[in-house]
Amino acid sequence: MNVKAISVNVGKALLVSALFMFISILVSIWDGGDSALGPLLISFVVTLIVGAFPFIFVRRSPALTLHDGYLTIFLSWSLSFIFGMLPYVLWGGEFTLINAWFESVSGYTTTGSTILNDIEALPRSLVFWRSSTHYIGGLGVVAFLLLVMPDASPYRLKLTNMELSSLARVGYRYKSAKIIWIITVVYCFLTLACFLSLWVAGMPCFDALNHAFSIVATGGFSTRNLSVGHFQSDLINMIVMFFMALCAMHFGLIFAVFVTRSFKPMKNSVVAYYFGSIAVMSLIITLSLKMQGGYDGWGGALMDASFTVISYMSTAGFAICDNASWPWLAGVVLLFASFQCGCSGSTTGGIKVDRLMISVKAIGNELRRRIHPSSVSHVHLSGQHLPDGTVNAVMMYIVLYVLVILVSIVAVMLCGSDSVEAVSGVIASVGSVGPGLGPLGCLDNYSAQPAMSKFIFTFDMFLGRVEIYPVLVVMSMIFNRRK
Repeated sequence: MNVKAISVNVGKALLVSALFMFISILVSIWDGGDSALGPLLISFVVTLIVGAFPFIFVRRSPALTLHDGYLTIFLSWSLSFIFGMLPYVLWGGEFTLINAWFESVSGYTTTGSTILNDIEALPRSLVFWRSSTHYIGGLGVVAFLLLVMPDASPYRLKLTNMELSSLARVGYRYKSAKIIWIITVVYCFLTLACFLSLWVAGMPCFDALNHAFSIVATGGFSTRNLSVGHFQSDLINMIVMFFMALCAMHFGLIFAVFVTRSFKPMKNSVVAYYFGSIAVMSLIITLSLKMQGGYDGWGGALMDASFTVISYMSTAGFAICDNASWPWLAGVVLLFASFQCGCSGSTTGGIKVDRLMISVKAIGNELRRRIHPSSVSHVHLSGQHLPDGTVNAVMMYIVLYVLVILVSIVAVMLCGSDSVEAVSGVIASVGSVGPGLGPLGCLDNYSAQPAMSKFIFTFDMFLGRVEIYPVLVVMSMIFNRRK
C-alpha cells in the first residue's frame, strides 16, 4: 500500500471542500458576518491544514496500484463526509452529531435527504455550504482531484476507470484523460444555464444559484422549507423540470449534441425509453390523482405528477406539492422511479435506465436460446453489441443492488422504523433519490428516524453513490489483511 500516493490524492480531495468552505465564508462576510462565520472559519482552517499536510512530507508520490486506487476513492469520499459535517456540528441547532453526519453524507452523495425541520432558519452561508456539498459530490470528489492531475499521470487512467462505471464511459469517443474534462465542461455549462434561467424567471439570485447547484448535481437541497413550491411559479416549475430531466441524461450525449450541433446523438433506444418511461409514469400518476387523489382539474394533477416523477427519476428530489397522502398506486410508481432512475453517465443514482434495458434484453435473449438452442444471439443496446462480460456484470450489479436493499430494509425495521419508512427510505437512499413515501415524502424529512436507521441510510447513500463495488473491494482488502 502506497501511503504517500493515497494521502496526497486524498489531500487534494479535501482541498476542494476547503475551497468551497472559503467561498461560504465570503458569503457570511457579505451578509455582515452571520452566526455561521465562526464554524465555517474553523472548519476551513482544519480542512485546509489536513488537506495540505501530505504535500509537506511527500515530494514525489509513487505509482498507484489497483488497491491504492480503490482506497483513494474510499478515503476521499469518507473523509469528505467527516470534514463536511464540521460546519454543521460547530453551528449547532438541529445538528446533533448523527444529524450532522446524515446531512453531510446526504449532501456529498447528492441524495438530498435532510433532517432539518426549518431550513430557512439557517444562515445563508451555511445554506450555501449545504448546497456546495451537492455540487462537489455531483461532479464527484475523485473527479475534482483528477482535474488537477497531469494528462500523463501514470494512475490517472486507473482512477478514471474506477470512478466511472463501464456503462458511464459508453458514449464518450475520447481518451480517458479527456473524459473528466468533458464531464466538467458539461457540468459547469448546465449550472450556468440553469442559474440564469431561474434568475430570469424571477427566482432571487441567491436562491437561483443554490438551486442550480442542486439541480445539476441532481441533489435536492433547497433553500426553502417548501422546496421549489415556495416560489409558486409555473415558469420556474417548468425550468426546474427541464433541467432535472436533462441532467439525468448521459453527459457524453449532451456534449455530442453541442459539438455536432445536431440532435442525432439523442436518437437511440436508451433516450427513447428514458423519456417514454417518464411520460407513462406521469400519465399513470395523473390518472390516480384525478380519480383517487382528490384533484379537481387535470392541469394541476398533470403538473404535480410530471414534476414529481421527473424529480424522483432524476434523483433530484425537489417538490412542488406534498405527496405524503397520495394514493398507493402513485406511491408504487414512484418507488419504481426511485429504483430505475436516470441514465448512466449522469449524476443520478439507482439502477440506471441502461442497466434495466440490458437486463430485460438479456432475459429475452435467454428465452430465445431456450426455445431455439442452436441459435446464436447477442444483446444489443442502441445499435451496439454488448460482450457477455458486460451483460454478466450488469446482471451481477442488479443482484447486489437488490440484496443491499433487502438487507437494509430488514436492518432499518429492526431499528424501529415502520415498513413504509424502511422500504421507501432504503430505496431512496441507495438510489440517491432523497424523499420516500408517507412520513418521508417530498416535503417531510428524516429527523424523526432512529439514530441507527439514519446511519444505515447514510451507508446506503455511500454504496449507491460509488456503485457498491469500491466499498466491497476495500472491505474485502481489510478482511483479507486481518485474515
